[in-house]
Amino acid sequence: MKIKFENANILNENFEILSNQVLIVNNNLITYIGNDKESSGEYDRIIDCKNNYLIPTFINAHSHTAMVFARNIADDLSLFDWHNNIIFPLEKKLTEEDVYYFTILGIMESLSSGISLSFDMYMYYYSIADAYLRTGARVNILESLTKYDKKIAPHEYYKNLNNYKSDNGNLVRYSLGLHAEYTNDDYTFKLLRDVAKEYKKPCYMHNSETKKEVDECIEKYKMTPTEVFEKYGLFEYGGGGFHCIYLTDNDIEIFKRHKLSAVINSGSNVKLASGIARVKFFLDNNINVCIGTDGAASNNALDFFREMYLTSVLSKIEQNNPASISAKEIVKMATINGAKCMGYDNLGILKEGYLADICMIDVDKPNMCPHSDFLKALVYSAGRQNVKLTMVDGKILYENGNFFINEDEEYIYKKCDELLKNLISR
Repeated sequence: MKIKFENANILNENFEILSNQVLIVNNNLITYIGNDKESSGEYDRIIDCKNNYLIPTFINAHSHTAMVFARNIADDLSLFDWHNNIIFPLEKKLTEEDVYYFTILGIMESLSSGISLSFDMYMYYYSIADAYLRTGARVNILESLTKYDKKIAPHEYYKNLNNYKSDNGNLVRYSLGLHAEYTNDDYTFKLLRDVAKEYKKPCYMHNSETKKEVDECIEKYKMTPTEVFEKYGLFEYGGGGFHCIYLTDNDIEIFKRHKLSAVINSGSNVKLASGIARVKFFLDNNINVCIGTDGAASNNALDFFREMYLTSVLSKIEQNNPASISAKEIVKMATINGAKCMGYDNLGILKEGYLADICMIDVDKPNMCPHSDFLKALVYSAGRQNVKLTMVDGKILYENGNFFINEDEEYIYKKCDELLKNLISR
């Protein structure tokens, strides 16, 4: 497919606005950005952007997509009660079919929020991969290793999921990781370290999400979770952590030393009253900061606009400074920084030769008018109602409220309702 976007305002690789531009997609790549003088030719489709904005799609750097099944059924609880009394008991009853369909539902929600790629950390990896291949969305499946797993097979997953059904890592990739310090032990730490060393790959995990988690880790190991992970050699080839609320100054030095990414999950963090991450401090220490939604069980929505807004305003509170972080920096966290976290070098910006993951933002809506500073409007005013189109790998998967994902949306809604009813009754 060869598609031409014309009359577009484009957010370029420097996160500056280029007005009245043409962008051409050929198969799955952006092949041209510029004026109309060099864009003549035959196209399968020409899209008049009508002076709306083309931006890189958002990159969800931490998600448990299938956890949409637990949306609104485990609220107003502490993280401990949320996990142990509601989520863990339900998760024990999940099937591969459950995860497949709930993942598709989460993908639909993500596409309508302008998300093309998710760092998806959950169970039944092959069901997750099938859901993304079916819909055409992009995923980096993350190992969620725990000492309680019935099957521990990172070698198998690494080999199979990085070339899943001949995809060759285009839409589906797999990365090494573990759930958290408190769900693992000496055996699983060493196992993951050895696999990471064999493949020379980074590791990722939940890290310092709550004060209780950190305090108990210090009591057990005389070290913070970050220090434990470094001791076991999990960061030899880089990686990152999710939440990162209670990192110490020494933890920050470890992040700097190993060039780790800190993934901020603002909606989940404040809803569970876990705390507020020191985002400005991370940035001042040249740490790659990115944004994730976490799962809809703790956040209740896979909404990147809400995440950008919360990440910005919570940082202002934490710093007691309304100018602590610019809107431009927030948009970078939501796009190119997420790509860097996961090791993609051809994603996260709109640039010739990069993958065609593109979102069109409709600014002709009441919440975006009158038109002024687009980046500020994107962070502080926009919502998913402004997502006019989401393209992944050169294919339009969402446009004007309609999905093009090889599934009937009404069937998915009905199927997921049935699956949840059955899950609760088991």
